[in-house]
Amino acid sequence: MMYDQSRAQQPASQARSGERRTAGPEPLLPSTERDAIAVRLGHALNTFADTPREALEEAEIAFDEATAQLANALAERRRLLRAGWQDQDPDTQSDELRHALRQYREITQRLLHL
Repeated sequence: MMYDQSRAQQPASQARSGERRTAGPEPLLPSTERDAIAVRLGHALNTFADTPREALEEAEIAFDEATAQLANALAERRRLLRAGWQDQDPDTQSDELRHALRQYREITQRLLHL
C-alpha cells in the first residue's frame, strides 16, 4: 500500500468513509474529575469577597489538581499510543501507523490551542 499524503493531512476529526467517529474529541479528563475541580474553583470564586487570600489558595489548589491530572492523563494516552505501534512487527500495516500518527497530531494540536 502506498503512502497517501492527502489522507494523512486530513484533520483528525474528518472521518474516512466507513469509519465511525464521536461528535468531538474525547475529553482528556473524566467528567467526575473535571466536575470536582470546577466545584473547587467555583467555591474559590464565590468566597473571594469574604476571604480573598483563602480563595486564592483554593484556586491555586484547583489549578494544581487540574495540571497534575492533565499531565497524568497525557502520559497515559502517550503510553497507550506508543504501545500500539512501538512493539509491532516492522511490516505493520501503514493504516495502523497512520491512525497512530493522527492521534498524536490531534492531541498535540489540542494542546497547542489551549
